[in-house]
Amino acid sequence: MNILLFVMLGLFVFMMFRRNKKTKEQAVKLQSQFAPGVEVMTSFGLFGRIIEIDEDENKVLLELSPGNLATVHRQAVTKIVEPAAAVEEPTVVPDDASSLTDASPLTIDKAGSAAPAAESPRTETPDETLRRLNDEGKKDS
Repeated sequence: MNILLFVMLGLFVFMMFRRNKKTKEQAVKLQSQFAPGVEVMTSFGLFGRIIEIDEDENKVLLELSPGNLATVHRQAVTKIVEPAAAVEEPTVVPDDASSLTDASPLTIDKAGSAAPAAESPRTETPDETLRRLNDEGKKDS
């Protein structure tokens, strides 16, 4: 029983040191990617662009916005911000519901095939509408 306890304790200590080693390796890798012009985020949430790096004093000069500079400790910079993907044009949403209807609506017959709808407007009672909608729901399941 004591042997099992020591094995578990040794495994726990090994995993703890392994995790610390991986964290340090990631920090070193991140620090090596620092260069002037890189967009970064600090540990306290400031976003900026690296202007200058002082290796002797472990300081980084960040430009937060044009003309606003901040000096932070090198370890406070925790993340490199990736440039945003190409901005897509926004989808135009019309003001009225007329664009939601298709110019040539299709109807689905009993066999399930789509056919062009009649040009005349559809007139059905609320009961017929409910019956039609319930029948369409049964086809889907």
